[in-house]
Parts: sequence; structure tokens; C-alpha cells
Amino acid sequence: MKTFSLAVAMVVTATASVQAADLAAHYTKAPAMAPAANWTGLYVGANVGGQWGSGDPSTSTIAIPGGYFDPTSIPAVNAVGAQSINSSSVTGGFSAGYNWQVNHAVLGLEGDINYFGFRGSASGTALYPCCAPDTFTVNSSVSADWLATIRGRLGFLVAPAWLVYGTGGAAIAEVKGSFNFSDTSSAAMRESATIRDTRLGWTAGVGTEYAFGGGWSLKAEYLYVDLGRASATSTNLVRSIDGVQFPGNVYTHSLDLKANIVRVGVNYKFGEPGAARY
Repeated sequence: MKTFSLAVAMVVTATASVQAADLAAHYTKAPAMAPAANWTGLYVGANVGGQWGSGDPSTSTIAIPGGYFDPTSIPAVNAVGAQSINSSSVTGGFSAGYNWQVNHAVLGLEGDINYFGFRGSASGTALYPCCAPDTFTVNSSVSADWLATIRGRLGFLVAPAWLVYGTGGAAIAEVKGSFNFSDTSSAAMRESATIRDTRLGWTAGVGTEYAFGGGWSLKAEYLYVDLGRASATSTNLVRSIDGVQFPGNVYTHSLDLKANIVRVGVNYKFGEPGAARY
């Protein structure tokens, strides 16, 4: 009986040893953790989108003793000269910037230059209050071919690879305006002026950016742009039938360009990505 019990104990001990050895030989190594996105560094990018905005050109003049206009004509001319131009177009261009990541916050500085494509015209005609059926016409046009911005960015990491941010800074564009006044009187009066001004305005907006590895990221962004009011005066009102001028009838022309921009883009950050520290 003792011999049988000893034999059973030896078998149980041997079986347990085999099972323990088998369990020790089979294990699964935990997968290595992929490094989180690191937003610090220099990047370049490209974007495409659309803009819509207004130019709001204005033409006004004054009455003077011995001038061309009857006093009742001035309010009529100025009312027709207060015009509105709306524009929409595709935009696109290139950007570059630098980010600094501090824990969950990302601070950055970005500059870009884009095709702007703002373009439009307006025209208005009315009767002279004093002198019907004679009429006068005011024509105007506004354009801006390019737009550049220099902006700060301040963002927060919703996730290590997902950034939401606000942005704001300076907006720069060359705005152009063309203005013409004419009438159907026997004198056939004419006046014209142009504006060509590189404007320094401001811009502000919001955006989101997602890093998907290898230094690449996708972004979507909205910007509001205000380039302020550009103006010019002219004293070249002339009677076409004989070339007599009326320099005392000063004309003031202006335009006020504002726009909204929505765009998407891709950025590439230089340097090897490292793990973010939280």
C-alpha cells in the first residue's frame, strides 16, 4: 500500500512539473507602444478652398459755387455711388510655420501666401433731380489677386494626434479699384479714378489638424479677413464737348474689402517624430 501511494505521488508530481514547464514556455509579448505625435518643429504645407466676401465701393462728390452740379444733384450722385460688390472664388496656396508643444498646448507661428481671386463690379444710373430726362451713371470695380497672412496659433490637443486651435494676425493684399462717372447731358461730363493699394489688415479664425504619422498632417480652417478701407480723390471732372475741367468738384472714391475663407490643407513637419510627454 505504501508502495502504491508513493507511486501515485510521483506521477502527480511529474505531471505538475510538465504542465508548469509547458505553461512557462508559452507566453505572448506585449506589443510595443507606438510613439505619440510630437507637434514641435518646422513644417510646410499647401491648401485649397474658397472665399466669399464684399468690396463695397463708394463714389461721392461735393457742390461748390460755380461748379457743375446743381445742389439737388449731390445727394442723388452720392446715393447711386454707394454700391455693393460681392465676390466668391476658389483659393489656394502655400504655407510654412513652426510649432512648440508644451504638454497639451501647442503654440505656433504660421505664414502663407495664396491666390485670392476677389473680383467684381457694379453700376448704377439715375435721373438728375433738377434736369430730367438727363441721367448720370456710376461704374466701379474691385479686385485683389493675392492674399498673404502672418498669424499666431494657439491650440489644445484633444488627443495626442488631434489639435484644435485659434489663430489670428496680419493680412496683406494688393487691392485695386476702378471708378467712372458719366452723364447724358449736352455737356457729356466724365470723371474717373483708380485705386491700387497694398493693404495691411487683420485676420482671425479657427481650425483643426490631425497628425497621421511620418510627419504628415491634415487640417481644416476658417479665416475672416478685413483689409480695411482704401480711398482716393480725383479732380478731373471734365466737359467732354470742349475739355473744360471742374477741379473744384472733388470726387472721393473708396472700397472696403472683407472676406471669409474656408480651406483644407496638408502639412509636412521636418524631423523624426518623438513621443509626446504628458
